[in-house]
Amino acid sequence: MNILLVDDKQAVKDSLESILSQLGYHVETASNGLDAFEKAQNADFELYIIDHLMPLMNGVQLSKNLKQTESCAEVPILFMTTQGLDVVNKLEEFALFSDVLCKPVNAEMLIEKLVSMGFYRPQEQFSMHSEA
Repeated sequence: MNILLVDDKQAVKDSLESILSQLGYHVETASNGLDAFEKAQNADFELYIIDHLMPLMNGVQLSKNLKQTESCAEVPILFMTTQGLDVVNKLEEFALFSDVLCKPVNAEMLIEKLVSMGFYRPQEQFSMHSEA
């Protein structure tokens, strides 16, 4: 399964990419919305994991652009934020997100979201204590 992971913080990308790779996913990364939008149009992904606040194009605008692009529109979006669920729930674009993950993200939180979205079935206990 191919995942596009979008975050402007290298440490976050490295941590989440490591977790996702250990779970067997192929991860492509992008540092901002513009880079991510270009990659999304040129490759097939089954999931987008998108940070909220980024330079050049933020996660909300990227999500809107993806949902308006035929080849990307059906791909689920796991939206990450430091702003809290209350803030994200009030966004006009909230319906674009399949689920929301509040930062800092650890392996258990990420796996829980992947399970709830139907992307992962834990076969054994996965324990990592790194946070992104």
